[in-house]
Amino acid sequence: MSQIETDVDGGWRGKPSFMTWTARDVVYVTRHHWIPCLFVVGFLFVLCLESTTQMVPASSPPLDLGFVATRSLHRVLASSPDLNTVLTALNSVLGVMQITYIVVWAWLLEGRPRATITALFTFTCRGVLGYFTQLPLSQEYVGSAIDFPVGNISFFFFFSGHVAGTTIASLDMRRMQRLRLAMVFDILNVLQSIRLLGTRGHYTIDLVVGVGAAIFFDSLAGKYEAMMKKRQL
Repeated sequence: MSQIETDVDGGWRGKPSFMTWTARDVVYVTRHHWIPCLFVVGFLFVLCLESTTQMVPASSPPLDLGFVATRSLHRVLASSPDLNTVLTALNSVLGVMQITYIVVWAWLLEGRPRATITALFTFTCRGVLGYFTQLPLSQEYVGSAIDFPVGNISFFFFFSGHVAGTTIASLDMRRMQRLRLAMVFDILNVLQSIRLLGTRGHYTIDLVVGVGAAIFFDSLAGKYEAMMKKRQL
């Protein structure tokens, strides 16, 4: 057994083991611990970006690569109000579906409150963060009066409640082995993310953090449930 096999699989030693790595150790790490290796490469790439990328001037609009990728869709939606209304209506239906599943189906009918607790944690956090840092809407925003839940008025940008809510429902479906239904929600989540970028209703970071927040608060809700069960024993 090599030095790196002992150190990685059996616990850390008193000094950094990589100082004595051989070529065999490097091969072992890249084969058996390739995920941390990918993160190392990603970290180096981010360092390169941070040291070479110029900040966007204050007089310029924010740079969002999601906006760049959906530029053609934005032009179509901006020039076709009826199509934008139809897509908004479909997205609003998805919003009603996620609430119905989380509150009515999972909690009221099945007696499983975890998804509802997750939603409460998530949207409370979203409200606080959205109030602390209030981001302006894109000047290219294409709104609609039937956009769920608040229509064509100002709303908290960070993070996306649409994406977070759909992710919460999908996580609960997977937990209950409703895998096909979860896959449907995942696909709808991707489609709504594209629409939100196309309408300039959210920045890309809002969508990504929406997914991350849902996963984090779902885990937190699970720990809360476990703690409450222990107290009842």
